[in-house]
Amino acid sequence: MKFIKWLLVIFGLLLLIWFGFWAVGIVYSLLWYVFLLAVVGAIGFGGYKLLAKKEETRKLPENTPIAIAEMRTDRVLEEYKKKYPGE
Repeated sequence: MKFIKWLLVIFGLLLLIWFGFWAVGIVYSLLWYVFLLAVVGAIGFGGYKLLAKKEETRKLPENTPIAIAEMRTDRVLEEYKKKYPGE
Protein backbone atom coordinates (compact mmCIF):
# COMPACT_ATOMS: atom_id res chain seq x y z
CA MET A 1 0.00 0.00 0.00
CA LYS A 2 2.89 2.30 0.75
CA PHE A 3 4.26 1.74 -2.73
CA ILE A 4 0.99 2.81 -4.40
CA LYS A 5 0.79 5.87 -2.12
CA TRP A 6 4.32 6.95 -3.12
CA LEU A 7 3.53 6.39 -6.80
CA LEU A 8 0.44 8.62 -6.47
CA VAL A 9 2.44 11.30 -4.66
CA ILE A 10 5.11 11.28 -7.35
CA PHE A 11 2.44 11.30 -10.05
CA GLY A 12 0.71 14.25 -8.32
CA LEU A 13 3.96 16.19 -8.07
CA LEU A 14 4.69 15.56 -11.75
CA LEU A 15 1.20 16.80 -12.66
CA LEU A 16 1.68 19.86 -10.45
CA ILE A 17 4.99 20.68 -12.15
CA TRP A 18 3.44 20.08 -15.56
CA PHE A 19 0.52 22.45 -14.83
CA GLY A 20 2.99 25.00 -13.46
CA PHE A 21 4.94 24.96 -16.71
CA TRP A 22 1.65 25.21 -18.60
CA ALA A 23 0.61 28.30 -16.62
CA VAL A 24 4.03 29.94 -17.08
CA GLY A 25 3.81 29.23 -20.82
CA ILE A 26 0.36 30.82 -21.08
CA VAL A 27 1.51 33.94 -19.24
CA TYR A 28 4.69 34.14 -21.33
CA SER A 29 2.80 33.80 -24.60
CA LEU A 30 0.26 36.46 -23.55
CA LEU A 31 3.09 38.86 -22.67
CA TRP A 32 4.73 38.10 -26.02
CA TYR A 33 1.52 38.89 -27.91
CA VAL A 34 1.11 42.13 -25.94
CA PHE A 35 4.70 43.07 -26.82
CA LEU A 36 4.15 42.33 -30.51
CA LEU A 37 0.91 44.30 -30.51
CA ALA A 38 2.71 47.26 -28.89
CA VAL A 39 5.48 47.14 -31.50
CA VAL A 40 2.98 47.05 -34.36
CA GLY A 41 0.98 49.86 -32.75
CA ALA A 42 4.09 52.01 -32.28
CA ILE A 43 5.10 51.49 -35.91
CA GLY A 44 1.58 52.33 -37.07
CA PHE A 45 1.38 55.43 -34.85
CA GLY A 46 4.78 56.63 -36.04
CA GLY A 47 3.80 56.09 -39.67
CA TYR A 48 0.54 57.93 -39.16
CA LYS A 49 2.30 60.88 -37.55
CA LEU A 50 4.92 60.90 -40.30
CA LEU A 51 2.55 60.66 -43.25
CA ALA A 52 -0.50 62.53 -41.97
CA LYS A 53 -1.13 66.02 -43.22
CA LYS A 54 -0.23 68.64 -40.71
CA GLU A 55 -3.05 71.09 -40.39
CA GLU A 56 -2.31 74.73 -39.89
CA THR A 57 -3.01 75.78 -36.39
CA ARG A 58 -4.80 79.07 -36.35
CA LYS A 59 -3.67 81.46 -33.72
CA LEU A 60 -5.51 84.48 -32.49
CA PRO A 61 -3.79 87.75 -33.24
CA GLU A 62 -1.83 89.02 -30.34
CA ASN A 63 -3.57 92.12 -29.07
CA THR A 64 -2.20 94.05 -26.22
CA PRO A 65 -4.74 94.41 -23.43
CA ILE A 66 -6.34 97.82 -23.06
CA ALA A 67 -6.28 99.38 -19.66
CA ILE A 68 -9.45 100.94 -18.32
CA ALA A 69 -7.72 104.32 -18.23
CA GLU A 70 -7.09 104.13 -21.99
CA MET A 71 -10.74 103.50 -22.87
CA ARG A 72 -12.91 106.34 -24.08
CA THR A 73 -15.35 106.33 -21.22
CA ASP A 74 -16.31 109.98 -21.67
CA ARG A 75 -18.03 109.30 -24.99
CA VAL A 76 -19.89 106.29 -23.65
CA LEU A 77 -21.01 108.25 -20.61
CA GLU A 78 -22.26 111.12 -22.78
CA GLU A 79 -24.24 108.71 -24.99
CA TYR A 80 -25.78 107.12 -21.87
CA LYS A 81 -26.78 110.51 -20.53
CA LYS A 82 -28.39 111.45 -23.88
CA LYS A 83 -30.27 108.17 -24.03
CA TYR A 84 -31.49 108.23 -20.41
CA PRO A 85 -31.62 111.92 -19.39
CA GLY A 86 -33.64 111.52 -16.20
CA GLU A 87 -31.35 109.10 -14.43
